[in-house]
Amino acid sequence: MKRSSPTARASESLHFAVVGAGMAGVACARTLLQAGHRVTLLEKSRGFGGRMATRRTEFGGFDHGVQYFTVRDERFERVLRATATSAVRAWSASTVRVLDAFGHVLASAPPPTEPHFVAAPGMNALVTLWAQPLLHPEQHGGLPAQTLLNTRVSRIEADALHPGQWQLRCEDSTGGDGGQRVLGGFDRVLLAIPHPQAHDLLLASGVAPALRQALTPVHVAPCWTLMVAFPQAMQPGLAHLGPQWSAARSTHHRISWLARESSKPGRDPIERWTVQASPAWSTKHLEDDPERVKAKLLKGFAEITGIRATPPHAVVHRWRYAQTQTPLGRSHLLDAALGIGLCGDWCLGHRVEDAFVSGLELALALA
Repeated sequence: MKRSSPTARASESLHFAVVGAGMAGVACARTLLQAGHRVTLLEKSRGFGGRMATRRTEFGGFDHGVQYFTVRDERFERVLRATATSAVRAWSASTVRVLDAFGHVLASAPPPTEPHFVAAPGMNALVTLWAQPLLHPEQHGGLPAQTLLNTRVSRIEADALHPGQWQLRCEDSTGGDGGQRVLGGFDRVLLAIPHPQAHDLLLASGVAPALRQALTPVHVAPCWTLMVAFPQAMQPGLAHLGPQWSAARSTHHRISWLARESSKPGRDPIERWTVQASPAWSTKHLEDDPERVKAKLLKGFAEITGIRATPPHAVVHRWRYAQTQTPLGRSHLLDAALGIGLCGDWCLGHRVEDAFVSGLELALALA
């Protein structure tokens, strides 16, 4: 499909569809909106954040995806400085330990010195805050923005009514009776989703073969995550169970990361742990029954921490696309002639900042 060049229409306000409301998608959409363009943000889930996720329970929240973020890019730092201080809190890096397979602290591996930050009251709070102009444009001067949650994009097509533009076939991802609908009039379509999902959407749509081919080298590993709570640790005289450290990287054959959720600033006090399996173990057990995975991770958790009490709350979550092993090697992909672009942390790595930079630079290339 032939469309007008971006430079020919640079002074015009374009209509962008941004698919995916994680850090990359929201950073991209906000930048385009600030440049004076019209933006429709579509997200298959019911909220913002992607893997910057928080699971709410009766025992408190669990950051069951991204655990923290660091700041190296000055543009990311500037945006954070403009964000309410209550939403971004420092989490002492000195509390992070490196353990052997038996839970012993490795003296040869000193704790990191780079500052660690978390969003409060949960990791999804930062992206949710930044998405407010897109979610409630009427509260921000009537900006030309629209957000559609619980909306899965199943196909990208040439617009039937407006030559040179795109339309999207969408489904209600809640499983309700919302059915299917078609949204049209998009000058550009930007995918801020995991690269296999972007590949499959482009393939199902029969578009952008060059973009699909460019995704071939990228590899992102899965991650099984265990969430456990021990409300009995709130009993008088018992500060918490197990070790004194608040977070650790582990060489255990199953588990690569453990974090005491209550050690993070702005969190509920009940003793809670988030435990993430290693990429290799998660890949090997990707399709295992969740109850079997939970039992194995509980066993590994007990071996590392010495906490052998039965937790009243224990659940697992599977992330199919969690940690980038082989990134794209550039900040984004863009077929300017088609008006289709891709962004995400997988372009540069697996850090929160990588997602922000990817979304920002794709928007800047278009805005």
